Amino acid sequence: MTVRPAVVALGGGHGLAASLGALRHLSDRLTAVVTVADDGGSSGRLRQEYDVLPPGDLRMALAALCDDSEWGLLWRDVLQHRFDGSGPLAGHAVGNLLIVALWDLLGDSVQGLDVVGKLLTARGRVLPMAAVPLGISAHVRGLNPLDPTVVTEVHGQAEVATTAGEVLDVRLHPADPPAHPETLKAVDEADWVVLGPGSWFTSVMPHLLVPELARAVRDTSARRLLTLNVQMQTTETLGFTASRHLDTLAAHAPDLTLDVVLADPSVVDDRDRVEESAARLGAELVVASVAAVDVPGVHDVLRLAAAYRDIFD
Repeated sequence: MTVRPAVVALGGGHGLAASLGALRHLSDRLTAVVTVADDGGSSGRLRQEYDVLPPGDLRMALAALCDDSEWGLLWRDVLQHRFDGSGPLAGHAVGNLLIVALWDLLGDSVQGLDVVGKLLTARGRVLPMAAVPLGISAHVRGLNPLDPTVVTEVHGQAEVATTAGEVLDVRLHPADPPAHPETLKAVDEADWVVLGPGSWFTSVMPHLLVPELARAVRDTSARRLLTLNVQMQTTETLGFTASRHLDTLAAHAPDLTLDVVLADPSVVDDRDRVEESAARLGAELVVASVAAVDVPGVHDVLRLAAAYRDIFD
């Protein structure tokens, strides 16, 4: 009997949901490690009011791992249901409220997430990137209309993700947050660690800025795979090429080495240059069609699963 690989997927939001949707076709030994810096929308409101981890990206990861049974899909839909209207519940996702309620009752963030996972009969676990809520700041160039060379410091995940300027670097606050022991254990015991896809500065790179987690990713015996986005120029990476994505990652995590960089052919504008940037990270570039045909800018889950399967084999 073939033992399926233990995989840890790092990220947040829709990018992590895509990688989890693909990875669940290959293994049920999955752990999602999710960014906890969101400060907008429902998550931001709950974080500010109750001083808790922002639950939104954690909720999305749980929903991505739900069982395909009628029970699992029903609870996935409940978790993702968002109230409309103009009252105090408007904009809140039911899952965010459920997760925060369990944290309040149990007094343990990981235990609360595990309970929601049981409710969904999830195919894996969801863990936070850090044990405390984080802030993000960035140096951004081009926000001053009188002098586009001026560099401004922008604060907050939502502001960094939607900035109209050029993001030069990002930092976390606090700079040395505690990582949860369960998260470090999962990375240490993994066969593969998968980073990305997702918002480059606010979902992908923050994991490598948590010192304990960065050391765990660096020191693990697992192989490390980076999945590039299928849309290079998002708001926070306007003007970025695939090679610049890799070079920026290397600049923020100089001790990191990778084994594989996975890219859709549509984003490999200069293969030699992308291969050189991947090689500086110690990685082989694998080019495979993983983009959705009918929805621009997103991964096709089945194509991504096939690419992961070929790489893991």
